[in-house]
Amino acid sequence: MYSRIGAAAYKTDLTNTIRLCEALGNPHKQFKSIHVAGTNGKGSTSHMLAAILQTGGYKTGLHTSPHLIDFRERIKVDGRWCDEQFVIDFTQQIMPLIEEIEPSFFELTVAMAFSYFAAQKVDIAVIEVGLGGRLDSTNIITPELSIITNIGMDHMNMLGNTLPAIAFEKAGIIKPTIPVIIGEVLPETKPVFLEKATKENAPIIFAQAERTVADFKTEPHLLTVEVAAKHWDEHETYHLDLPGIYQTKNVLTVLEAAHQLHQQGFNTPTPIVKKALGSVKKLTGLRGRWDLIATHPDTIVDVAHNEDGVKQLAAQLELCNYRHLHIVIGMAKDKEIDHILALLPQLATYYFTKAQLPRALDEQLLQQQAAAYQLIGKSYPTTHEALIAAKTNAHKEDLVLVCGSVFVVGEVI
Repeated sequence: MYSRIGAAAYKTDLTNTIRLCEALGNPHKQFKSIHVAGTNGKGSTSHMLAAILQTGGYKTGLHTSPHLIDFRERIKVDGRWCDEQFVIDFTQQIMPLIEEIEPSFFELTVAMAFSYFAAQKVDIAVIEVGLGGRLDSTNIITPELSIITNIGMDHMNMLGNTLPAIAFEKAGIIKPTIPVIIGEVLPETKPVFLEKATKENAPIIFAQAERTVADFKTEPHLLTVEVAAKHWDEHETYHLDLPGIYQTKNVLTVLEAAHQLHQQGFNTPTPIVKKALGSVKKLTGLRGRWDLIATHPDTIVDVAHNEDGVKQLAAQLELCNYRHLHIVIGMAKDKEIDHILALLPQLATYYFTKAQLPRALDEQLLQQQAAAYQLIGKSYPTTHEALIAAKTNAHKEDLVLVCGSVFVVGEVI
């Protein structure tokens, strides 16, 4: 299981997924889909799109990874987790094939998600890429729309050590004649996307070339974003129940996706989009994105766990008012730890910890590495102990932030 052990669990071809789905009657061909890749933002983008489609009246599947608390979070229909009995029945049904081909945990989960969506007769499913794109198990679908949110340095041990190399893997989801939306683009990655889209005769749209964020305002539970179109006279205000300022980037991608879907005949006009974006958490159950889980002191969890994600987190902290900052942090062994530690604020008290899985970096090693960047604090063997210590030490006007790993956030929630 990749979540637990990391790269050793990653399978670099689609053979097993194809075999599994063939044995199940190719369930992924029984519903429409949208495919979402990217280094950061693909989870938020997927959930926002699912909320829009649900609000538009469609029975909507949503496949995301990893899960925070319960495995069934990965497979939802209209915001509800898949049935526990379905997971049991599916696994028992396919056990002989599991024993024969030994698929990875993720390959099996993708096949399970596709089977559930087909059985539930969803109108459309939003499918988030697990890792990369080209060789990801989800890449057997032919979607109505492909989306690549951005490219950053993450999973370099599997995807490559340069931005163009990582972009090449993500661009692997671009399919013949299927429109693709690129969220954020860099000078190094743009040619990679253009080349692949041209080769596949796929219309390519750069979201940031279509709209711009004119202004935004953040509150504890709300992000208000003013968006102006670049090529036509349109200026709209959107109220998101996802208050992280990094959602200002994701929302431009989501708005272009809704526009493209509307052009294809989907019921995703601006009024539907506005209504949906105000209720993403309620409609889809999204957690862990600048997520306020307690007050006095304010306690926020965020799944930022790579260089670009932590940059956005640092920018968010600069907008916050608090007396003192307490950071509960744990990380996975396979991350660019020094690059991330260099971005974190020195004027904070740290509580170094680890999630309870083999892939987690030892909390004392993390404490030692952090000291080189003047990040000072104590280490705690469990997230529970770290959080209790932070909340015990914090004044009611302080801020407690939990970050560094999806799995640390999951344990805290």
